[in-house]
Amino acid sequence: MSKVFKAYAPASAANISVGFDLLGAALKPIDGAVLGDEITISESDTDGCSVKTVGRFAHKLPTDQKKNIVYDAYVMYKEELEKRNLKPLNVHMELSKNLPVCSGLGSSAASVVAAVVALDAIHGEVLGRDGCLELMGKLEGKISGSIHYDNVAPCYFGGLQLIVQENAVISTTLPDFDNWYWVSCFPGIKVSTNAARQILPKEYARSEVITYGRRLAAFVHACHTGDDKLAASCLVDVIAEPYRASLIPGFEDARAHGVQLGALATGISGSGSSIFSIYEDLDKAHEMKEYLERNFIANEDGFCHVCKVDRRGAFAQQV
Repeated sequence: MSKVFKAYAPASAANISVGFDLLGAALKPIDGAVLGDEITISESDTDGCSVKTVGRFAHKLPTDQKKNIVYDAYVMYKEELEKRNLKPLNVHMELSKNLPVCSGLGSSAASVVAAVVALDAIHGEVLGRDGCLELMGKLEGKISGSIHYDNVAPCYFGGLQLIVQENAVISTTLPDFDNWYWVSCFPGIKVSTNAARQILPKEYARSEVITYGRRLAAFVHACHTGDDKLAASCLVDVIAEPYRASLIPGFEDARAHGVQLGALATGISGSGSSIFSIYEDLDKAHEMKEYLERNFIANEDGFCHVCKVDRRGAFAQQV
């Protein structure tokens, strides 16, 4: 009997206000709800790879399986095996698409990570962690036009990730704060990554660049020294949020309400439309969740969760 594996890859919030393109955190709802994509993989009698999509947001994906990023993952994984003179298995992958596309929750990264983790599991972990991460980056780059690891790395490794990309190190895990509750809310509207990038200025003032670097450095220092107050004070964006806020109806009102509730910070998750709001007080986090459900969510696609940082990240297990 052939082996069957199930892989899970969590949602993530990139940028986190202070770390444009360089920070990302994996998220896990405290109530145990699923906030990530899942892939079940098995050997198949059909040549190559077949893909089936199920789940809440499956209808948002292309009907042609060959236009699904999961299929692209198989093609690129197959190429990597062939470089090693290894023969890939014929597989069937079922993607449970639980994350909305263009949501700011690392939806494409979750599909990519789950697919690569599943493929490596059924092939006996041929690529290993470094090989898988490199392949995930290439797949994300195929979607966005350039390689960004700020969703892929936290989704894969879990935790709070700082993208390094120096001296053969792609990403490193920062200590996070266990007393932080992250309210993550998707309003149900799409903001394309391309549109969110196009709205940004092509040049920034020197003072803004210095402020960005100073706050990011201070945030990293605060993580390593356990200074949650300093870390929270640094969660201010001078690079993207001043421009992207206009793409997300209700964001400024939500941020103002967060201030009233004592939020440590409220910002745009990735390129939006999802937002996050951080609290030390769980009751206040639930109050913000209720506010967002009443006033920020625009349609039936929207949802809101109180989360902690998911320190496990992606994984696969035999079923």
